[in-house]
Amino acid sequence: MRPHLGTLVDDFRRLGKATAIVLYRGNRRTVTSYGELASMAERFAAELVRRGIGTGERVLLWGQNSAEWIGVFFGCVLHGVLIVPLDAGGGVEFARRVASETSPKLIVGDHGLIRALAASAPHFVLDTVTNLPQAKTTAHVPDLSLDMPLQILFTSGTTSEPKGVVHTHRNVLASVAPIEQEIQKYSKYERFVHPLRFLHTLPLSHVFGQFMGLWLPALLGAEVHFESRLQAPRLAELIRRERISVLAAVPRVLDLMRSYLLGLYAQLPQEIQAAQGESVWKRWWRFRKIHRLLGLKFWAFVCGGASLPAELESFWNTLGFALIQGYGMTETTALITLNHPFKIGKGTIGKALPGREVRISDEGEILVRGDMVSTATWQQGRMQRSADSWLATGDLACSDEQGQLQFLGRKSQVIVTPSGLNIHPEDVEAVLQRQAGVRAAVVVPGQTASGTEAMAVLLFQGAREEAAQAIRQANAELAEYQRVRYWKLWPELDFPRTSTGKIQRGKVAQWMSAHALSDTSASASGDAVVQLIAQIARSAPDDTSDNARLDEDFHLDSLGRVQLQSEIEQRMGIMLDEVALARIKTLGELRQALGIGAISIKEAGASAASIKPTASTKTVYPQWPWVLPIHATRILFLECVMRPLVRLLASPRVERVAPLQAELPVLIIANHVTAYDGALVLYALPPKIRRHVAIAMAADMLDDYRHARGQGNRILNLLAPLAYWLITALFNVFPLPRSAGFRASFAHMGKALDRGYSILIFPEGHRSSRGLQHFRSGIGLLVQESEATVLPVALRGLSELKQSRARWFRSGRLSIRIGELMRIDKSLSAEEITALLENKLRAMLQ
Repeated sequence: MRPHLGTLVDDFRRLGKATAIVLYRGNRRTVTSYGELASMAERFAAELVRRGIGTGERVLLWGQNSAEWIGVFFGCVLHGVLIVPLDAGGGVEFARRVASETSPKLIVGDHGLIRALAASAPHFVLDTVTNLPQAKTTAHVPDLSLDMPLQILFTSGTTSEPKGVVHTHRNVLASVAPIEQEIQKYSKYERFVHPLRFLHTLPLSHVFGQFMGLWLPALLGAEVHFESRLQAPRLAELIRRERISVLAAVPRVLDLMRSYLLGLYAQLPQEIQAAQGESVWKRWWRFRKIHRLLGLKFWAFVCGGASLPAELESFWNTLGFALIQGYGMTETTALITLNHPFKIGKGTIGKALPGREVRISDEGEILVRGDMVSTATWQQGRMQRSADSWLATGDLACSDEQGQLQFLGRKSQVIVTPSGLNIHPEDVEAVLQRQAGVRAAVVVPGQTASGTEAMAVLLFQGAREEAAQAIRQANAELAEYQRVRYWKLWPELDFPRTSTGKIQRGKVAQWMSAHALSDTSASASGDAVVQLIAQIARSAPDDTSDNARLDEDFHLDSLGRVQLQSEIEQRMGIMLDEVALARIKTLGELRQALGIGAISIKEAGASAASIKPTASTKTVYPQWPWVLPIHATRILFLECVMRPLVRLLASPRVERVAPLQAELPVLIIANHVTAYDGALVLYALPPKIRRHVAIAMAADMLDDYRHARGQGNRILNLLAPLAYWLITALFNVFPLPRSAGFRASFAHMGKALDRGYSILIFPEGHRSSRGLQHFRSGIGLLVQESEATVLPVALRGLSELKQSRARWFRSGRLSIRIGELMRIDKSLSAEEITALLENKLRAMLQ
């Protein structure tokens, strides 16, 4: 066993320039090396020294997964500070209670989360870690040891007094050591597939997420790709494009991926049925189209955080993918058992790892003992030690002859959802019982198509409509993951009770299991929107009116809403950001946001039906203009041809409001009046910027050029493809669709920005000679996703010349005003950013 976890930073330094983290945030892709991770850890450790934060004091860490998050974490490790990581998706109120409980000396996190927390403790924004001065020393704290406390993890779900599980270095290394020893047996083969790439979709505040994101990668020199947008099409595209080897996810994500494949390949269920009993190689060949879709390097899922339905495991195994399950909990610092990647026991959670004593009690409960079991908790503002060396997990299992454990369910009342979140029934019941008309409430686990979900059974005094209103009011008080999406009214006067008056939960759960899905037995109507939601949620309610609730009637959870957002954009060409979609409660509100009524599949036509683009209509996003010979040719054209022509023909004045700092790349916005606006903007930009600009152009116009159509006559149509190649090469243009495919265009802009190209976009979306028109709402979302500085450019005098039809050749009335760089506040909504940019450009035109 390693002496402490600080030695992993030594591994970071040894791996040096090898890629460690690839972060996908918005439409950007950011790469961080292992050496850069080590540097961030050392800088932050030095910052802790400067702030006088000593060994054993607490630092609260609350932010999205990122290289900076990992750098801060290991900086705390090097200095012996006790870390308190929180899930970035958790509630502000829970974070306040944890902060109050642990009294942190410093709060580190994303800017928006820190501002929402509004705590009195000093704070530090994650993004600024790289701005810290270089550390003078790289030495570990002298007394860093195996039994030193490392972190406090507060599990999700409880609204009562928070209880944190305290991990030591020994706890973590007891899980890491057996894996590291097993890796050494196969290291000589790993070089043939190096580097291994993990697509990581889990919070780093979760033990499973830490195992796959903090502890395991350095042992393999692997790349960790962080993706928080759990949209199945995006995940599939990332897996193929980035040549991902392994996807680490909770069962809900695997279920979304399965639904995506079933939507793509209508005959897949029949092929899976036919493949039963075939050898691995025959099944791989039968489903080769699936393997091509996900890339030939992708071979395995690592699944944890919640129980995996047997039929979901069978689906992926039949397709020819390895599905590696582990079993553990926060108290056991991740793993108790693990399926060996090359000796997988189907339907099991694997064998106990070395160093763990596991036994099954007479009641079937898993009991565990070993160095990985936490022996302390943080409660009432201090650390409290546990006396019992055996941990009763509250989970039921049985063991086969090979020692593989088969998970049978929960003994305790805590419900673990398919998203890996813990729901404490008593918390939800307390909120339900505060609602008018609710005499009593019981929350029990129930099986759905996606896995185990929390279901409520009510004793209610009043009509069903009043009960539905009580559920909605309760959901407004609950955190998103706690909300009640499945519920029933108890048909009798009282729940079954024991002689002491306690509700017999087992009987209620048994009744709910038999009746839970009866309300969702109806097939989806002919309404395209209803069919889309039902496909994602895998259930269709009896009520498909405008009053149907997305949460309670359709059972649409947070991941389902993310998937819905993606599908709406792809199928209907309508962009809804996550904030706008989160506000939508009913089917009617969704239809209103989409600008449609209740329509059938036939009536929806191409706007809502699942129509795959053909080769002739597919939008192409070219990257060949970025290659060096084309780039060099473009610079020669801009400097020797375009700029002299603009100076000769238009002779525009160039005004600069403020000196431009060397902050590249930037997002350039301008008003749109003529077909020559792009050339005019390029003329006015400083050389360092204009030589690296990509210009957004109407997708339909580019498509007409490319396919030799829509030019008015046959000769122009014949010349159109040549115009397409020249415009694309000499001005580095790319398509921006008017109606659908925005995400693909945004993704292309992100790649261009990552390559150092500034983006020129005309937010009005069309030419206008009557002054500045309202900006399209997508510009705010683009700025949010790109996190780029905005440079406004105002083309002045063009509208007046165009309206009066005056001669503009060297008229002297044209001027190009370049504004000052705008650094957009990350807390602003997409709508607020759009309004801010429009007002800024409007003021520059006056």
